[in-house]
Amino acid sequence: MMLRKAAAALLLATCAMPAVARPGAAPAPQSAPATAPRLIVAIAVDQFSADLFSEYRRYYEGGLKRLTADGIVFPRGYQSHAATETCPGHSTILTGSRPSRTGIIANTWFDLKAGREDKAIYCAEDETQPGTSSGAYVASPVHLRVPTLGGRMKAANPATRVVSVAGKDRAAIMMGGPTADQTWWLSPKGYVSYKDVPTPPLIAKVNAVFAQRLAQPSPGFDLPPQCVAKDFPVDIGAGQTVGTGRFAREAGDFRIFRASPEQDALTLALAASVIETMGLGKQAQTDIISIGLSATDYVGHAFGTEGAESCIQIERLDQELGAFFALLDKDGIDYAVVLTADHGGHDLPERHRENAMPMEQRVDEALTPKALTVAVGAKTGLAGRKLIWGDGPMGDLYFDTALTPSQRAAVEAETLRTLRAHPQVQAVFTKAEIAASPSPSGPPESWSLLQEARASFDPERSGDLLLLLKPRITPIVDPTRGYVATHGSPWDTDRRVPILFWRKGLRPFEQPLGVETVDILPTLAALIGLPVPRGEIDGRCLDLIAGEGDSCAGR
Repeated sequence: MMLRKAAAALLLATCAMPAVARPGAAPAPQSAPATAPRLIVAIAVDQFSADLFSEYRRYYEGGLKRLTADGIVFPRGYQSHAATETCPGHSTILTGSRPSRTGIIANTWFDLKAGREDKAIYCAEDETQPGTSSGAYVASPVHLRVPTLGGRMKAANPATRVVSVAGKDRAAIMMGGPTADQTWWLSPKGYVSYKDVPTPPLIAKVNAVFAQRLAQPSPGFDLPPQCVAKDFPVDIGAGQTVGTGRFAREAGDFRIFRASPEQDALTLALAASVIETMGLGKQAQTDIISIGLSATDYVGHAFGTEGAESCIQIERLDQELGAFFALLDKDGIDYAVVLTADHGGHDLPERHRENAMPMEQRVDEALTPKALTVAVGAKTGLAGRKLIWGDGPMGDLYFDTALTPSQRAAVEAETLRTLRAHPQVQAVFTKAEIAASPSPSGPPESWSLLQEARASFDPERSGDLLLLLKPRITPIVDPTRGYVATHGSPWDTDRRVPILFWRKGLRPFEQPLGVETVDILPTLAALIGLPVPRGEIDGRCLDLIAGEGDSCAGR
């Protein structure tokens, strides 16, 4: 299929259309195909929690139906670390390593010795570039400390083609790694890559399709029957409500485009076009493409995870994946799929309180780094100084490096006292406590909070304290300023994600016990016969052969 036809076929999935029909019954699968797949398709659906996956499972009719009915299903996958954010989560999926090994401990951390005024460090930036900041940066994979699966494949066979496309730069960069042949992410101008990378004809054509689409208004989407019960307004204050949206937008509104099913359809269109144009999966070696579908995350933040908006988004995701897989099938590519998520998510407390959860709360503003600095400064005689740095009312906190040893001791003691006395705080760990804890092992569902914290810990990048809120506390003070709901906690709502594998010829089965996203790399590596030294990763190979036989044999 020609580029424009492939792109158009997927973009049409964002229009009102019947659900993708599930193909007829396939021949009975064998234990396992005898040869390695020619293409690995690794899909990360941002903020696709295990809860969302299971809630809508009975309604799947497209690509998610294929993966759940005909694939190997691990419904209890874990982003096992405490810092359940986008960048750390994506860094685990194709590296086999937890954030403590990848070095990607958060979306943003702080380096108070950085040679620029802005001390915040974005996970996918190169802060050494002159004139940059964490908000106006040069995108880069320099902070990722371990190779991705694509990097390992290319090292073993330089003919391997590695491509990564996503709605977010950090998703594309963390899954593709520094040696990817092509890395593209969506911006208001279309898909872009690293600085000084020329735009090839393929990307220019897809960007032209995007520009044309964005320039047209969209009436939004019809409400599927399964979403009707969720279609009611939820008051979030200041005259604003969420819960009844259809993603209607005016011409040129990139913000709404990005937080809608239109974004994922475009990214899948690009992925299909890259596969076709580069001939991925059509040579002797195995190629890999990673696809970061980011719309579910933007929808979850802007509207929550339990309204009509999220329901529509999951229904469209299912259909768009079905159209994408149909294109690969039509092209005769021998491919294997893994689909998972970088983290889960939690709905906004205002809707939870209306739906039988009156204990749900928003975080107290007193727990923000700014408020803590004021309170601790008043108690220690250090008022007027910026004592505590952090990215919000949870996660890593950093003490001012200009403090004398005695001042620092006083600030730490008072901060710990203040936090541990607060009713919304579950735990506060010091850097020394986390560093002294061994790396966790065993079933991820049984880990302690300290073990989860250790899985996210890097001695160079982690804070002086780690603040963990109690469950059912949303770490957004004011929902009227953009985000109404979020993730990032150490609780299962944010840690649990589905992990789904599919390949033609593999017998489907479901394993409900806990596994980790770091298990994906060794599992795929075994599928293509790629050796990976056990001591270099945290994950373990998952046997994808139902019954007798072991796809991990010898690994």
